[in-house]
Amino acid sequence: MRAAIYPGSFDPLTNGHLSIIARGLKLFDRLIVAIAVNPKKTPLFTVEERVELIKQACPDPRVEVDHFEGLLVNYARQRSVKVLLRGLRAVSDFDYEFQMANMNRTLAPDVETVFMMTGEDYFYISSQLVREAAALGGNVDNLVPKNVLPRLKEKFGLK
Repeated sequence: MRAAIYPGSFDPLTNGHLSIIARGLKLFDRLIVAIAVNPKKTPLFTVEERVELIKQACPDPRVEVDHFEGLLVNYARQRSVKVLLRGLRAVSDFDYEFQMANMNRTLAPDVETVFMMTGEDYFYISSQLVREAAALGGNVDNLVPKNVLPRLKEKFGLK
């Protein structure tokens, strides 16, 4: 089976993420959506909440939701997966992703990174921008999956 890991914070899951997941499933038999846990950051949603939201939004049995701490390449080796799937939104993403892919290749030459351009409808969306807009009462209805929207509004005390 061809498997890939799609890592990210997914705080919150956006329609851009869903686009990458759906398109990734056209290339891979199995996709592990892996939530990166960074103890130095304070996320809006807990890991458990993000796992639940992603599972609800991605009911396809070929999608597994998991989380990890530490190096992504170590997690990939633990899971016996040789491909990392990364989404690119804009040119600004490329520099960071290029550096990370090369560092990962240095640390684990047996693990490859595959880049996928985010769909044109979602190239401007990031979890951070969605959080900021939602916190200020902005309409993010078309930016996140339907199951995420009420939870996002709840976090900010919005109706």
